[in-house]
Amino acid sequence: MATTASRTSSAASFVPEGADLAALRRAAAGCRGCELYKPATQTVFGAGPEDARLMLVGEQPGDVEDRQGEPFVGPAGRLLDKALDEADLAREGVYLTNAVKHFKFVPAERGKRRIHKTPSRGEVAACLPWLHAELTRVRPALVVCLGATAAKAVLGNTFKVTERRGQVERVEDYDVIATVHPSAVLRAPDRDEAYQGFLADLRVVRAHLG
Repeated sequence: MATTASRTSSAASFVPEGADLAALRRAAAGCRGCELYKPATQTVFGAGPEDARLMLVGEQPGDVEDRQGEPFVGPAGRLLDKALDEADLAREGVYLTNAVKHFKFVPAERGKRRIHKTPSRGEVAACLPWLHAELTRVRPALVVCLGATAAKAVLGNTFKVTERRGQVERVEDYDVIATVHPSAVLRAPDRDEAYQGFLADLRVVRAHLG
């Protein structure tokens, strides 16, 4: 069962200064910056080209990602692939990552299923040095935050996706657009309507990139 607060409370000491993405990924595999590494199978670091113009930031890896060690390879990832294709955004040109690099879960009451649990604010803060290192290395033209956790990590805790989704924000050196997480589309009562809204936001992304 995942725990909450970390004694170390930051990944900062595990992040090698000036490292390329390959070195960052290797270092992240040994991160002990919060307690989430203990129940997780492995660190799930970002993936994609180092010169990507577009970076997508989700909340955390899910069950499938935790087992495979790559971001967005489960059901939400497949929906994201479909939407990216329809919005004329090639996934191979996108850098994909998460605000939190370990899967936080609780075991189901019956069986072996592991149920996603939203990371705490402290866990997100502890993992931010990895995201900052990825941003520094990739230097994307645009960052897309998928869901509330990612949006608050990048845009601040007062940011509300429901109020400002699809709008271009400016944070330091980056343009940022927030939208829903593809997993929210999968859970929506009207999945088609939710998907069309998500796709509309990605088309804003496509237009902004030019």
